[in-house]
Amino acid sequence: MRLRVHRHRPLPWSTRRQTIKHAWTVPLWAFEWSWEWVAYVLSNWSFLEALEYLSSFGVLVAVIFYFSESGDRLKQKHYQAWQVINTAQGKGGSGGRVEALQELNADGVPLVGVDVSGAFLQGIRLQRARLLRSNFGGVDARDSDFRFADFSDSDLRSANFRESNLRNADFREADLTAADLSGADLSGADFRGTNLSDVDFSHADINDIRWREIRNLGKANVHAVKNAPEGFLAWAMQHGAISQESSH
Repeated sequence: MRLRVHRHRPLPWSTRRQTIKHAWTVPLWAFEWSWEWVAYVLSNWSFLEALEYLSSFGVLVAVIFYFSESGDRLKQKHYQAWQVINTAQGKGGSGGRVEALQELNADGVPLVGVDVSGAFLQGIRLQRARLLRSNFGGVDARDSDFRFADFSDSDLRSANFRESNLRNADFREADLTAADLSGADLSGADFRGTNLSDVDFSHADINDIRWREIRNLGKANVHAVKNAPEGFLAWAMQHGAISQESSH
């Protein structure tokens, strides 16, 4: 709010005229003196002061309404993000799904059951995302970040997670048949009850993975894996895993 200044009554023109030294400046001083009177009258007009208070109050009301409606704006933003994801369902390419998924996850929205099968999601960042029962079948998510993501009970068949960060991801009871995990960081990942048949683990970091209850490891490629837990490789070969250089 602007501070109002209550002005003093201007001197009479006869008095002001006596203080002017140069005759050619008289018209200028007369013009200035006239506006001094206007400013004096308006400074004492309560109506203008009331208008200033109302203007400040209007700003306050606008701020209150802005914050009170923030929840509705957030809901609208989430609704639009889900529209992007659902409209592109079953289609290739990104279709804006990378930004939509990241936005929802950043706002703490669960992505349970989301279907992005066949999508191009390379480089997506979904740390700690709740993706249980999701469908990532055939997704290209190379070089992505899924640290601490929950993929339990999900369809991840033929998904491409090459060179991705999957540290501490939860794959319990998920189907990763023919998925590409080559070069991925799988440290601390949970594979209990997981179908890992035909999965490419070559050059992946499998430090401290939970592997003892893997459901299926047939033809999984464990060539040149890094930091394999003690006993894992021998167990894997006994359960149908293979070791060969990948073709890609």
